[in-house]
Order: sequence, then C-alpha cells, then structure tokens
Amino acid sequence: MIVSGDNLRSARVSAFKLLRDHPRRALFGLGGVIVAGGMAWVFWVNSQIKDYAHRDEARPADAIAVFGAAEYDGRPSPVLRARLDHALNLYERGIAPLIITMGGGYEADEQHSEGGVGEDYLLAHGVPEAAIVAETESDNTEESAERLAVIARANGLKTIVVVSDGTHLFRIHDICERDGLTVYTSPRPAGRPISWQIRSERLVHEILSYTAWKLHLH
Repeated sequence: MIVSGDNLRSARVSAFKLLRDHPRRALFGLGGVIVAGGMAWVFWVNSQIKDYAHRDEARPADAIAVFGAAEYDGRPSPVLRARLDHALNLYERGIAPLIITMGGGYEADEQHSEGGVGEDYLLAHGVPEAAIVAETESDNTEESAERLAVIARANGLKTIVVVSDGTHLFRIHDICERDGLTVYTSPRPAGRPISWQIRSERLVHEILSYTAWKLHLH
C-alpha cells in the first residue's frame, strides 16, 4: 500500500478534528497507545533479561571481567564471592589468562573497594598477581563498563567474558557494546533458592535501570 502526501495530510486533519471535537476520546486513545507501548516494552526487556540469565556464552577470550557487588570490611559478600568463584572456575578452565575485578568503595569504608577485595580473594585462591587487574573507581554498572573499556584499550583486549548475576547481564551486555567492547556473558551459578518477591524485585530493578539508561535518565 502506497501512502501519499495527501493521505498523510488527511490523517493529520482527522486527528486534529478528533482532538478538537472530542478531546476526551482523543486523550483516552493516546493514553491507550502509551500504555500498550509501555507494556510491550516491559515485556520485551523482561524477556531479554530472562534469556541472558539462562545463557552462558563463556568461550576463550582475552579476559574475564567480574562486575562488583557488596564487600563487608574487606570481605566479599556472598553475592560477590559467588561471582569471584565463577570467574576463578573460568580462569582455571583456561577461558582467559586475565581476570579484571570491578567496583569502587564506599564513603563509610575508605580502606576497601569491591575491585580490591576481589583481587585479594583471587590472590588468596592462587591466581598470580600478574593475572589480575583491579578496577577500584567505578560506582555503578555504567561506570564499570566505561572503566572496563579503558582497561581493554590500554591492554589490547579484544574479547571479554563478563561475570555477574544472571538478571544483571542483559544490561551489562548492552552497555559494554555501546562502549565498543565485544563481550560474552556468563552468569554466576544460582545460590540457595530465593522467594518470588525477591526475584520480582530484581527483575523490576533491572527493567527500570535499563529503561532509565536507554532514556538517558540515569
């Protein structure tokens, strides 16, 4: 079907008349379109998050990057430890010769950072110091991806396996690709079962965070 200029003008005139003569109907229709579009967006993002959460793309690469999580006075939280253990397993399998630990510190704990704690943990588990790069300045996922891109360019790293929680990986993947990185995602193994409320909260957090990033609202 060919849409001519006359047809487009006619459609605009009809829309204007509807808005002028029946403003409530027009606004209701516009609201319906917005709601439907929003629901379609949420459904798509949710499906992508779940897909990446169950997809392990680990393959030979130049480096493994572990995205940070909380540390407690120099000790990795259970979540960070699980991510580090997964990266350690990939390293021991020969996936990559280098592990990059990501994440800055907190104002209340100026002596430690997520990246530094990750480095200490890997050293204690037998990884040579020369095989670890600790990034200790980033405060969020986007900053970590930006710092990772800087490290990759400085060290000639072409491909990176990124490790984090499954629900986090879709957002990480898109941000890293925006920063010019070629990344493969590898979710850390799930720990003990969690309630559906916590799973829902994590999904909602990721949907909102990804949407805010796409809209440049972060």
